[in-house]
Amino acid sequence: MTGLSASARLKALEQILIPARIVPVLTIDRVEDAVPLAQALVAGGVNVLEVTFRTEVAATAAKAIIAEVPGAIVGMGTVLSGDDLRRAQALGAQFAVSPGATAELLDAAADSDLPLLPGVATASEVMQAQARGFSLLKFFPAGQAGGIPMLRALAGPFPNTRFCPTGGVNADNVATWLAEPNVVAAGGSWLCPASDIRSGNWEVITGRCVDAMKKLRRK
Repeated sequence: MTGLSASARLKALEQILIPARIVPVLTIDRVEDAVPLAQALVAGGVNVLEVTFRTEVAATAAKAIIAEVPGAIVGMGTVLSGDDLRRAQALGAQFAVSPGATAELLDAAADSDLPLLPGVATASEVMQAQARGFSLLKFFPAGQAGGIPMLRALAGPFPNTRFCPTGGVNADNVATWLAEPNVVAAGGSWLCPASDIRSGNWEVITGRCVDAMKKLRRK
Protein backbone atom coordinates (compact mmCIF):
# COMPACT_ATOMS: atom_id res chain seq x y z
CA MET A 1 0.00 0.00 0.00
CA THR A 2 1.26 3.49 -0.85
CA GLY A 3 0.33 6.05 1.73
CA LEU A 4 0.12 9.81 1.77
CA SER A 5 3.14 11.73 0.58
CA ALA A 6 5.34 13.38 3.20
CA SER A 7 3.92 16.79 2.30
CA ALA A 8 0.34 15.51 2.57
CA ARG A 9 1.05 13.95 5.98
CA LEU A 10 2.57 17.21 7.16
CA LYS A 11 -0.36 19.27 5.92
CA ALA A 12 -2.87 16.92 7.58
CA LEU A 13 -1.09 17.15 10.94
CA GLU A 14 -0.72 20.92 10.68
CA GLN A 15 -4.44 21.30 10.03
CA ILE A 16 -5.15 19.31 13.20
CA LEU A 17 -2.49 20.55 15.61
CA ILE A 18 -1.95 24.23 14.81
CA PRO A 19 -5.55 25.34 15.53
CA ALA A 20 -5.74 23.04 18.57
CA ARG A 21 -2.66 24.37 20.40
CA ILE A 22 -3.35 22.00 23.31
CA VAL A 23 -3.78 18.23 22.88
CA PRO A 24 -4.98 16.44 26.03
CA VAL A 25 -3.52 12.98 26.49
CA LEU A 26 -6.31 10.67 27.67
CA THR A 27 -5.76 7.39 29.48
CA ILE A 28 -9.25 5.92 29.83
CA ASP A 29 -9.79 3.01 32.21
CA ARG A 30 -13.59 2.75 31.95
CA VAL A 31 -15.51 2.83 28.69
CA GLU A 32 -18.39 4.68 30.32
CA ASP A 33 -16.08 7.65 30.98
CA ALA A 34 -15.09 8.09 27.33
CA VAL A 35 -18.01 10.03 25.90
CA PRO A 36 -18.68 12.37 28.87
CA LEU A 37 -14.95 13.10 29.12
CA ALA A 38 -14.73 13.98 25.44
CA GLN A 39 -17.89 16.06 25.68
CA ALA A 40 -16.45 17.96 28.65
CA LEU A 41 -13.25 18.74 26.77
CA VAL A 42 -15.02 19.82 23.58
CA ALA A 43 -17.41 22.00 25.59
CA GLY A 44 -14.37 23.79 26.97
CA GLY A 45 -12.96 24.51 23.53
CA VAL A 46 -10.49 21.60 23.38
CA ASN A 47 -11.46 19.31 20.52
CA VAL A 48 -8.27 17.48 19.44
CA LEU A 49 -7.91 14.46 21.73
CA GLU A 50 -5.20 11.83 22.01
CA VAL A 51 -6.59 8.55 23.37
CA THR A 52 -3.70 6.35 24.44
CA PHE A 53 -3.50 2.63 23.73
CA ARG A 54 -2.44 2.08 27.36
CA THR A 55 -5.59 0.39 28.65
CA GLU A 56 -7.67 -2.61 27.65
CA VAL A 57 -10.66 -0.41 26.84
CA ALA A 58 -8.76 2.20 24.81
CA ALA A 59 -9.97 1.02 21.40
CA THR A 60 -13.59 0.74 22.51
CA ALA A 61 -13.40 4.13 24.21
CA ALA A 62 -11.99 5.79 21.09
CA LYS A 63 -14.68 4.24 18.90
CA ALA A 64 -17.36 5.55 21.25
CA ILE A 65 -15.96 9.07 21.14
CA ILE A 66 -15.68 9.02 17.36
CA ALA A 67 -19.26 7.80 17.03
CA GLU A 68 -20.93 9.94 19.69
CA VAL A 69 -18.94 13.20 19.99
CA PRO A 70 -19.03 14.82 16.55
CA GLY A 71 -16.96 17.82 17.64
CA ALA A 72 -13.98 15.68 18.66
CA ILE A 73 -10.94 15.03 16.47
CA VAL A 74 -9.57 11.76 17.81
CA GLY A 75 -6.02 10.51 17.50
CA MET A 76 -4.56 7.37 19.01
CA GLY A 77 -1.49 7.63 21.21
CA THR A 78 1.11 5.22 22.52
CA VAL A 79 1.34 3.79 19.01
CA LEU A 80 4.38 1.52 19.23
CA SER A 81 4.31 -0.54 16.04
CA GLY A 82 2.95 -0.83 12.55
CA ASP A 83 0.20 -3.05 13.93
CA ASP A 84 -0.82 -0.31 16.36
CA LEU A 85 -0.88 2.18 13.51
CA ARG A 86 -3.15 -0.06 11.48
CA ARG A 87 -5.42 -0.58 14.51
CA ALA A 88 -5.67 3.19 14.94
CA GLN A 89 -6.64 3.64 11.31
CA ALA A 90 -9.22 0.86 11.51
CA LEU A 91 -10.82 2.57 14.51
CA GLY A 92 -11.35 5.73 12.49
CA ALA A 93 -8.68 7.84 14.18
CA GLN A 94 -7.60 10.96 12.31
CA PHE A 95 -3.98 10.85 13.44
CA ALA A 96 -1.58 8.78 15.54
CA VAL A 97 1.08 9.64 18.10
CA SER A 98 4.08 7.61 19.23
CA PRO A 99 6.38 8.18 22.23
CA GLY A 100 9.38 7.17 20.11
CA ALA A 101 10.07 6.13 16.56
CA THR A 102 11.48 2.80 15.45
CA ALA A 103 12.47 2.19 11.84
CA GLU A 104 9.59 -0.29 11.54
CA LEU A 105 7.02 2.24 12.76
CA LEU A 106 8.33 5.06 10.55
CA ASP A 107 8.33 2.78 7.52
CA ALA A 108 4.77 1.68 8.28
CA ALA A 109 3.69 5.30 8.66
CA ALA A 110 5.31 6.24 5.35
CA ASP A 111 3.11 3.58 3.72
CA SER A 112 -0.05 4.64 5.57
CA ASP A 113 -2.80 7.17 4.97
CA LEU A 114 -2.95 7.91 8.71
CA PRO A 115 -0.71 10.85 9.69
CA LEU A 116 1.77 10.00 12.46
CA LEU A 117 3.37 12.34 14.99
CA PRO A 118 6.55 10.40 15.84
CA GLY A 119 8.27 10.89 19.17
CA VAL A 120 11.88 12.09 19.45
CA ALA A 121 14.18 13.19 22.25
CA THR A 122 17.59 13.61 20.57
CA ALA A 123 19.20 15.07 17.47
CA SER A 124 19.87 11.58 16.10
CA GLU A 125 16.20 10.68 16.43
CA VAL A 126 15.21 13.88 14.63
CA MET A 127 17.56 12.92 11.80
CA GLN A 128 16.11 9.41 11.59
CA ALA A 129 12.58 10.82 11.38
CA GLN A 130 13.58 13.43 8.80
CA ALA A 131 15.21 10.77 6.64
CA ARG A 132 11.79 9.14 6.28
CA GLY A 133 9.98 12.39 5.55
CA PHE A 134 8.76 13.45 9.01
CA SER A 135 9.34 17.09 10.00
CA LEU A 136 6.58 17.59 12.58
CA LEU A 137 7.51 15.59 15.67
CA LYS A 138 6.50 14.93 19.25
CA PHE A 139 9.23 16.04 21.68
CA PHE A 140 9.02 13.51 24.51
CA PRO A 141 9.54 13.43 27.42
CA ALA A 142 9.87 17.18 26.96
CA GLY A 143 10.76 18.22 30.49
CA GLN A 144 13.15 15.37 31.15
CA ALA A 145 14.77 15.57 27.69
CA GLY A 146 16.10 19.08 28.18
CA GLY A 147 13.01 21.26 28.05
CA ILE A 148 12.95 24.55 26.19
CA PRO A 149 16.77 24.85 26.09
CA MET A 150 16.87 21.55 24.18
CA LEU A 151 14.22 22.72 21.73
CA ARG A 152 16.19 25.89 21.10
CA ALA A 153 19.34 23.86 20.56
CA LEU A 154 17.55 21.63 18.03
CA ALA A 155 16.32 24.69 16.14
CA GLY A 156 19.87 25.41 14.97
CA PRO A 157 20.60 22.27 12.92
CA PHE A 158 16.92 21.59 12.19
CA PRO A 159 15.37 24.97 11.28
CA ASN A 160 12.47 23.40 9.37
CA THR A 161 11.48 20.87 12.03
CA ARG A 162 8.65 21.66 14.42
CA PHE A 163 7.49 19.99 17.58
CA CYS A 164 4.62 19.12 19.88
CA PRO A 165 6.22 18.85 23.34
CA THR A 166 4.61 16.41 25.77
CA GLY A 167 5.78 15.34 29.22
CA GLY A 168 6.24 18.01 31.86
CA VAL A 169 3.88 20.44 30.14
CA ASN A 170 1.27 21.87 32.50
CA ALA A 171 -1.06 24.80 33.14
CA ASP A 172 1.76 26.96 34.48
CA ASN A 173 4.18 26.53 31.58
CA VAL A 174 2.14 25.63 28.48
CA ALA A 175 2.09 29.23 27.22
CA THR A 176 5.88 29.38 27.55
CA TRP A 177 6.26 26.22 25.50
CA LEU A 178 3.86 27.49 22.84
CA ALA A 179 5.77 30.75 22.53
CA GLU A 180 8.74 28.90 21.05
CA PRO A 181 8.92 29.41 17.25
CA ASN A 182 9.41 25.69 16.54
CA VAL A 183 6.42 24.57 18.66
CA VAL A 184 3.02 24.13 17.00
CA ALA A 185 1.07 22.60 19.89
CA ALA A 186 1.63 21.01 23.29
CA GLY A 187 0.29 17.82 24.82
CA GLY A 188 -0.38 16.73 28.36
CA SER A 189 -2.85 15.34 30.85
CA TRP A 190 -3.25 18.29 33.22
CA LEU A 191 -6.64 19.30 31.76
CA CYS A 192 -8.23 16.03 32.84
CA PRO A 193 -6.34 14.36 35.69
CA ALA A 194 -7.22 10.79 36.55
CA SER A 195 -8.88 11.85 39.81
CA ASP A 196 -11.39 14.05 37.98
CA ILE A 197 -12.12 11.33 35.44
CA ARG A 198 -12.73 8.76 38.20
CA SER A 199 -15.02 11.16 40.03
CA GLY A 200 -16.88 12.29 36.91
CA ASN A 201 -15.98 15.93 37.50
CA TRP A 202 -16.91 16.88 33.95
CA GLU A 203 -17.82 20.50 34.72
CA VAL A 204 -14.47 21.00 36.44
CA ILE A 205 -12.68 19.65 33.37
CA THR A 206 -14.70 21.93 31.09
CA GLY A 207 -13.89 24.93 33.26
CA ARG A 208 -10.20 24.08 33.24
CA CYS A 209 -10.25 23.93 29.44
CA VAL A 210 -12.07 27.26 29.16
CA ASP A 211 -9.51 28.92 31.45
CA ALA A 212 -6.58 27.41 29.55
CA MET A 213 -7.81 28.56 26.15
CA LYS A 214 -8.61 32.05 27.45
CA LYS A 215 -5.09 32.43 28.81
CA LEU A 216 -3.58 31.32 25.51
CA ARG A 217 -5.70 33.81 23.55
CA ARG A 218 -4.36 36.63 25.73
CA LYS A 219 -0.77 35.77 24.88
